[in-house]
Amino acid sequence: MKEPDARKLKILKAVVERYIQSGEPVGSKVVAGQFGTISSATVRNDMAALERSGFLEQPHTSAGRIPTSMGYRYYISHLMKREPLSDGDREEIDSRIVRGDLNPRTLVANATELLARLTDCAIVSAICEMGHCIITRIDVLPAGRRLYALLLITSGGAVENRVCRLEFDLQNEQIAFFVRFIRENLIGLRVDDLTDEKMVELGLALGSYTVALAPLLYGVYDITRQLRRQRVEIKNETSLLRRGVLGDDSYTRLMDSRQQLSDLLGDPEEGISILFGRPDSPFDMEGSTLIVSPYYQGGRAAGSLGVLGPLRMDYRRIIPFVEYLTDTVTRLMTEGLDEDRSKPSRVGRTPSDLTTIQDNRSSVS
Repeated sequence: MKEPDARKLKILKAVVERYIQSGEPVGSKVVAGQFGTISSATVRNDMAALERSGFLEQPHTSAGRIPTSMGYRYYISHLMKREPLSDGDREEIDSRIVRGDLNPRTLVANATELLARLTDCAIVSAICEMGHCIITRIDVLPAGRRLYALLLITSGGAVENRVCRLEFDLQNEQIAFFVRFIRENLIGLRVDDLTDEKMVELGLALGSYTVALAPLLYGVYDITRQLRRQRVEIKNETSLLRRGVLGDDSYTRLMDSRQQLSDLLGDPEEGISILFGRPDSPFDMEGSTLIVSPYYQGGRAAGSLGVLGPLRMDYRRIIPFVEYLTDTVTRLMTEGLDEDRSKPSRVGRTPSDLTTIQDNRSSVS
């Protein structure tokens, strides 16, 4: 494809930004009036050339032009000037994220909620499996008659709890035995190591305490099973209906397509990735865009945040929000991991201005 000349690129940039702002097809007179030094006829000819090249399209014969996904892709890669976050935006993010609960799941939930409000788009979040994390602490706390609360903490900063109801109250001796048993057999194991076979082995090792303590042991196992699952959640999805991205049928399909989204988010590219929906593709939501950015913990991908919205979204504003939030989540998760290991290990994502633009997971230069 022949590279457009400088004048055509100026016109393409003007059309994209005007269309994002107004939502109406952009005519040659509007663009010519914006520049003042280019005639309407010249702009009209250049817009026709951009249409033939696949950057613009004309929804109706008598209408102006609107950008295609190729036009948006080229604009983001080469023409867009990002809007830096204001001090107020940074302060709002820091007040909600940095000063909030730093449990990884809560941290991601807060980031997701905030990103939905800042962008008015649907937000897709994925928390990667935490099976590699080490079990660092398990507490057993009486929580009422025949009720006992389990608290499990991992090296990844996850803090999970479960309440177990037993058939009878435990004696102090039984609780003390279970605490020693956990310390000797579970602390220091990876979450992945607590397999079905390992559970059978541990259940037998309880010996005469099996009947009394097996429910607590299997409560711990249930927590680790939850930690091994990748969770994909969609928040503010009604914005897709409100903004005309989805109809009722497509909305129902989206709610049933979490596995598809899990596949898209499960192996994130480094940095920002942008996917444009196309029919008969892994991301088949035509007329929509998915902006995805991973976050890390201790140098390992821990999950992704994605903004799902219409093609006509304010990329200049939204991309910096996504980057700043995922970089903040990465920093806080890694700091939490370092504190848990009691040694400095500040590794994780290095913030980058590099944007990888993708169309259905195919890199476009």
